[in-house]
Amino acid sequence: MADQVEHPGRLIAIEGTRGKDTVAAAAAVIASLKERGVECAISRFDASGLFGELAAAGHGDGNISTRTLALVYAADLAFRLRWEIRPVLESGGIVIAAPYTETAVAFGSAAGLEEEWIRELFRFAPRPGYRGRVEEKKIHRGWKARLDRGYAEYCVAMLEASTPKSGWKRLRRNAMALLQRPKGRKIYRLNDNGVAELVKAVTGIRKAPRRRSASTPRTARS
Repeated sequence: MADQVEHPGRLIAIEGTRGKDTVAAAAAVIASLKERGVECAISRFDASGLFGELAAAGHGDGNISTRTLALVYAADLAFRLRWEIRPVLESGGIVIAAPYTETAVAFGSAAGLEEEWIRELFRFAPRPGYRGRVEEKKIHRGWKARLDRGYAEYCVAMLEASTPKSGWKRLRRNAMALLQRPKGRKIYRLNDNGVAELVKAVTGIRKAPRRRSASTPRTARS
């Protein structure tokens, strides 16, 4: 990744292939931080609206490819970094990216793209200080085609015109296996214990203070 400028803030990446579980894991981390009197921002998939625009223009278009969707993910992430993530990091705050780069790498690689090409595509994204992997539900099923959920479900909806449905179950297993590979830095499994361990590492606080008022959680969206 090219942008490795040190910022005073902390970036937490939460990776998962099922949108509903990723949202739930992010909410659990935010709630645990709030219990300790710590505010944070969050940056979500499709903050730019590019995926929504693509769906309106090209849903059911057999010419849309996995490579096209990876490029749109990179453009959306660039928007998120510019308007949601870097401002928080530069101000010394905590921001959660749910999902971040590894989700797109895992899906694209499982769907047949070259992993090296995808990683090169995301070289502009700063390394997260902490990484969490979602404990997903319904892991023995493929993704449902949903334009309003996570990245993988969106891709299924956009690619179902050109890709047999029978392949998504296998692709999900492969993508999840890629997310579980160690990459040299600790990955927190975001079950109850993992959320507590992650928050402890981020804050250095073992227990929530008894009394401390917390303002409305800071979010990256207006």
